[in-house]
Amino acid sequence: MKKYFSAFIGLLLSSFTNGQTTEAKNGIENNYKNLNNKQVKLLFNATKSFPNNTQLSIALIRNKKIDFIGVKRLNDTIKPIENQKYTFEIGSITKIFTATLLADFVEKQKLNLDDYIQDYLDFKIKTESKITFKQLANHTSGLPRLPSNLNLWLVDHDNPYKDYNKEKLITYLTKEIKLNQEPGTKYEYSNLGAGILGFELATIANSSFESLLQDKIFTKYNMLNSSSKRENIKTKLVKGLNPKGKDTPNWDFNVLEGAGAVFSTAEDLAQFVLAQFNYQNNALMLTQKPTFKINEAMSIGLGWHILKSEDSSELIWHNGGTGGYTSSMAVNVKKKNGIIILSNVSALNKKIANIDQLCIDFMKTLEEEDKK
Repeated sequence: MKKYFSAFIGLLLSSFTNGQTTEAKNGIENNYKNLNNKQVKLLFNATKSFPNNTQLSIALIRNKKIDFIGVKRLNDTIKPIENQKYTFEIGSITKIFTATLLADFVEKQKLNLDDYIQDYLDFKIKTESKITFKQLANHTSGLPRLPSNLNLWLVDHDNPYKDYNKEKLITYLTKEIKLNQEPGTKYEYSNLGAGILGFELATIANSSFESLLQDKIFTKYNMLNSSSKRENIKTKLVKGLNPKGKDTPNWDFNVLEGAGAVFSTAEDLAQFVLAQFNYQNNALMLTQKPTFKINEAMSIGLGWHILKSEDSSELIWHNGGTGGYTSSMAVNVKKKNGIIILSNVSALNKKIANIDQLCIDFMKTLEEEDKK
């Protein structure tokens, strides 16, 4: 299962090798009564090579009961910290919220999953193949990862999306669009597709993406410290770190905000995970329903990747990565378990796979606890 988790870091720009970081000392032993010895060791081993000032904010959900764990590297030691209310960029986990908005539109009969996106726009997309809303949400639209008029060689690598505005997106769709394959035939992860989905839902609602998030999701699920706008952040914003451990700017996603613009906390995301266990919530259940089989081990719903766990149960999962942050979230709906990991580890850090691996390993320990 683990090889599939590391395959979807959402927003990487390029390969990068950082300088050597000295491994830290373990200062978290005997500090967390809600972690067993194995879990403490997993946490320390995953974080000991990250730079100074690295933070991880973790929510560990066992049968709907939430425990928060926070760690920070200070000088040469990994130490406990209470940071469940601290805000992080969550990167591509944003796509889960964009897909949840889509599910809400479907439940309220504002559109159907198999409707063509072209039918809801006041301009013509320059392609004979028609793309559905479902295909945007499950990465089978045929769209590339990024639009051709977003040149990563020319942008500010510390904030690559900030100048990609509505006008540029419309120019791409009306003049430059080129699909890599026929829609609905192949899974290909696309930040562009998720960005278009967020843009179009806001257009249909005659609203902003931020207003939709607040009205349809954040207020509903008591996620009072979540936003897609940095100026709206209410709690301490943890500074993102570049691969060398230096402070790096936050990313502004502009018109592609549906792909990765959300800021959140472990506390807020834990509330969203708890909502996933409510079988009466039709919109959330719709996001979890498989819509495309990627391979024998993985399918995709709306936003959520659906993976087979080692005990044959299913996990819904997504991760995220930006220039200064990495996140990973996995949920076992049947067993009502979940893991949320937020960090200020750059998605370009050479040890970045540790975050997803820790998410997997923690989930395995919860499965082991269930067997006892």
